[in-house]
Amino acid sequence: MLMLLAALQSEYGVPDPQQLEELMAGLAAGDRESLAQLYHRTRAAVYGLALSILGSGHDAEDVTQDTYVTAWEKCHLYRPQGTPMAWLLTITRNLARMKLRDRGRTQDLGEEQWHAIPAQSPSVTPEDRAVLEAALNILSDQERQIVVLHAAAGLKHREIAKLLELPLPTVLSKYRRALSKLKTKLEGDDAL
Repeated sequence: MLMLLAALQSEYGVPDPQQLEELMAGLAAGDRESLAQLYHRTRAAVYGLALSILGSGHDAEDVTQDTYVTAWEKCHLYRPQGTPMAWLLTITRNLARMKLRDRGRTQDLGEEQWHAIPAQSPSVTPEDRAVLEAALNILSDQERQIVVLHAAAGLKHREIAKLLELPLPTVLSKYRRALSKLKTKLEGDDAL
């Protein structure tokens, strides 16, 4: 189980909050290099959240791009009371929901779209990626969002609850249930 969570973190990369704060300060100063670095360090989590909400790789790419455009335009509104990652993911969530309203429907998430999630770590082998994808595919959309936001984006459960607009006990329950499903899946695969 710990190996799966480590693979998730390696796959998506958990950005350092202090570095993100520094990049946000650079963004507020109009530094385009800070925007590029912010994109590089957070794009996998932003894309992953957009993809899990929209179910379409194309739409998720659009929302990911729009997230960074919005961050650039609205960086003066960021307040360091929370975390830069939570702020970015809130923008992503809101843009994804607007796209859903515009589109008026959701689509199923295809395997090829999960492959499109940008890998930040070359240490994740194709075999690790296949195990990770198989394990994540057994989770509901909401469980997958919670696990990815916690393990990959590094958000605390309280931040996830606020971001997904769910009660904290619901997030904790779904996270534990998801980990239990993942453990059962991995132990079942190991027994073969």
